[in-house]
Order: sequence, then C-alpha cells, then structure tokens
Amino acid sequence: MKTYQETLDWMFSKLPMYQREGKAAYKPGMGSMLNLDAYLGKPHKFFKSIHVAGTNGKGSTSHMIASVLQSAGYKVGLYTSPHLLDFRERIKINGDLIGKKDVFKFITQHQNYFQLKRTSFFEMTVGMAFSYFKSAKVDYAVIEVGLGGRLDGTNVITPVLSVITNIGLDHIEFLGTSRPQIAIEKAGIIKPSIPVVIGEKDEETQFVFEKIAKLNSAPLYFAESLHIEWETDLKGGYQVKNLHTALTALNHLSDKKIDNKSIQKGFKNVISNTGIQGRWQFISEKPKILLDIGHNKEGLSLIVEQLQNLTFNKLHIVLGFVKGKNVNELISLFPEKATIYLSTPKIQRGYPLESLKADLKDSKRKINYFDTVVESFQYANSKVFKNDLVLVCGSTFVVAEILSFLKHEKLKL
Repeated sequence: MKTYQETLDWMFSKLPMYQREGKAAYKPGMGSMLNLDAYLGKPHKFFKSIHVAGTNGKGSTSHMIASVLQSAGYKVGLYTSPHLLDFRERIKINGDLIGKKDVFKFITQHQNYFQLKRTSFFEMTVGMAFSYFKSAKVDYAVIEVGLGGRLDGTNVITPVLSVITNIGLDHIEFLGTSRPQIAIEKAGIIKPSIPVVIGEKDEETQFVFEKIAKLNSAPLYFAESLHIEWETDLKGGYQVKNLHTALTALNHLSDKKIDNKSIQKGFKNVISNTGIQGRWQFISEKPKILLDIGHNKEGLSLIVEQLQNLTFNKLHIVLGFVKGKNVNELISLFPEKATIYLSTPKIQRGYPLESLKADLKDSKRKINYFDTVVESFQYANSKVFKNDLVLVCGSTFVVAEILSFLKHEKLKL
C-alpha cells in the first residue's frame, strides 16, 4: 500500500465489516481484541475514558459529553461508528478528524499482524483510535460501543464512567430477542467499582442493571428529567432524553473543571465542537428537507412524534433499510397520508428491492420503488412544493448516500 486510498480500500475490501456485511462479519468473543490490545501496548490505559452504550442516542450522547469536556478545556478524543461520509469521522480529537497520514501509518505499520491474526475491520479501527489518542496525549476519550457491549471490541477499556442510554429491540440476531436479554449484553460494559448511568428507567430492564451493578459493586444512577433548562444545538425533541443522560453522566464524573458554564457552552456548541451530522438535520427550508439516521422502531417512533411539531403541507419520505428489519412494522409508524420513496442502500446488508416489494405487497401505503437511494431522493424532490417536507431516514447509510450526493452536486456548481 502506497497511498491513503489504497489503505482504505484494503481495510474495506479485505476484511469483514459488520455495518456493511452483517452477521458474516460478526466475531463473538473478546479474545482477538484482547490480543490486539496487548500487542499495541494497551494504549487505552494512557487516558481517561467514558464508555457509552445503548440502542438509541448513544452517538448523540457521546458527542454531547465530548463537547462539554472540550468546553471545559480538555483535549478530548471521540470514537464513534459508523461514519457518514469519511472513515476518519470515527476518530476525532476536539472535533478534528484523524489525519490521513495517521491512518496510513497505523495500518501499514501493523498490516502483517492484522493479516496473520485475521483482525476484523472494527478491531483494527478501535486499536487505531486508542493508539492515536495515546500518541496525542488526550485527557479524556469518549468511546461509543459498536454493537451490544459485553463482547464489543471497545470493551477492553476500564473507563472512569459507563453510560447506557436505553434498551430497544435492535440487532436481535446477536443480542437477544427480549429487552432484558439485550440489557444483559449492554450491561456488559459495567466494570467493578466504576459508576454507571442509565439513561432510561423502565420495569423490564431495571432489575438487570441493578443486579449486574451490584455484582460489580458499581454505583448505579438513573437519569431523570432535570428541571434546569439546558439548551443544545442538536435539534429534535428526542434529544432532551440524551441531554438528561449526558448531564447526569457529567454530574457523576467527579471532575471539578466541569462546571455549569462549561456544561452550558458545551451543550450549545455540540455541532461546531464535534462535527456531528445526521441528527434532525435540515438541509433546506423551502421545501423543508430533513435528514435523520433513525433506523429502528424506537428511533423512528421518536421522529414521527417530533414531526407533529413541524408545519408543512405534504410529507414525502425517502426510505431504505438494512436486512433484518420488520419493514411492515416500521412503515406503519409513518402517517398514512405520507408518500414513501423506497430503495436499497448501496451496501451488502441492504434490504433487497425485490424482497421489499414482496414483503410490502399487501401494504396500503403509497409506496414508490427505486433502484437507488439517490434516484428516490431526486424523484421525491421533483414532486414537492415549497411548503412540503422531505424526510430522509431508515438507515445511517441512506443518509450517508444523500449527504455524499449533495456534496458532489455542490462541487459541480
């Protein structure tokens, strides 16, 4: 490999990646990651970390926490997945993407090990993040779990604080078919004597967290609706829950530099501090065009609920899903009068168009089918008037394709 692009091509094509391939890329067990961590010299031990898991909101919550830490004057690493436009979005320090030279150097330096040990895409990316944060001497790193928690590659760390936003029925082929089973997997990030904050309390999962926290002698806190009115530049009513989770977490971090001033500043500047995209993101006003990476029942339900606070004439929804989703259930969440433009994201995990047509053959919704996400988006935009709303959601990869398309269209102008 001689260039950054060749390095990326090797990472994406030679090694499996869950977000694109699905179950075939899933490697249960921590042995491989623990070996890689030891080989790299356990870089995560050189900085304080905050570990964030959950079905929905863990990305937004991670960005909120990182923004506040940054506003408090700390050098902050942020590891999240997947990315939208650029692989380097996964690894940031104070909002700045990891350098292309740093990606190239890390992969080429350790490529022989990766090939010999058959290291997964996710494992090498986690190793890259931790090594980069160590070399940059970050004060804190906010680490978002990739999938689940107990067996996730990020779970080699011993954080100063663990956070679990909520529990929903997603990735059931890996994590369990009930919310308590999934809660057990997420609770796998709870470490002995390390405080843990749970974003949402409910009867189905509360006992799981209480039991596992007690077994680990870990102080347990449930986030509650706080009366203090904190503002955030992350729009969408559903962000209130994430804000309460992040605030509760910060309150239990035991860091005197994190005061009300830094919290207020951090919450107000999440986008500028971290560069987060795809959360209730308006890219046009007339007509309104809204992007959101919501992709499961809980996430899409919150989006639909929030739509009630918007004023528009007709609703046009550009949708795409990955395999394993109950598409009838998800589409039934949207208003009956909405026009749906359905396609398949350009990834191996994409829900095939023919399967979508077969599964939705009895649906009474107004559905238009297209070969590509971009085609569906273009067609939707050809049918809207200035007082209409175009909503793009259903998958991170659908939003990513639209952002990429818009970026290239802008470059042509």
